[in-house]
Amino acid sequence: MPVTPFHFGPGALIHALAPKHISFLAFCASNVAMDFEPLYYMLTHQYPLHRFLHTYIGATLAFVATAALFTVVLKIASVCRFPDPLQLQQLSRRAILLGAAAGAYSHIVLDSVMHSDIEPHAPFSSANGLHRIVSLSTLHDFCLLAGLVGVGMVLFRSGQTTNPCNIKPPWTDGASETNGHASPEPRD
Repeated sequence: MPVTPFHFGPGALIHALAPKHISFLAFCASNVAMDFEPLYYMLTHQYPLHRFLHTYIGATLAFVATAALFTVVLKIASVCRFPDPLQLQQLSRRAILLGAAAGAYSHIVLDSVMHSDIEPHAPFSSANGLHRIVSLSTLHDFCLLAGLVGVGMVLFRSGQTTNPCNIKPPWTDGASETNGHASPEPRD
């Protein structure tokens, strides 16, 4: 299945280990971009599904394209002053590059284990030494566990286990943090 969320689990863990150095958004974006290829071939009933973008050369182009797209979006956003709920404008170029690269290359590794039609070293070799090196259930469990550990680390580090997005209801605007009521005006 293209664009499987299982790919995002290792990305969450990698981001949690180096949050200022690895962009989780770029990681996910490069993963999604790469899976447009098998989605297209799936919809048009052409096999194999995993072709050029599912090689290390293709993954390199995918992560470079993803990083370039992020750079363009950042430039446009800085000029137009768009709202930035995902804090995209605070990402460094290095975090974007490392996130996109980690996303693309981990995608190749994970899909190489799962799919028989991947030739990750093409055009130099058609071998896929990772195919079924572990069972699919083990692969899925690893991805899920990595995601849970990564999210747990991010939440623990932020200290916001009850409100990870730091969303404040509109009725608390101007209210005291301790009692939920607005502070009285000082009297003269």
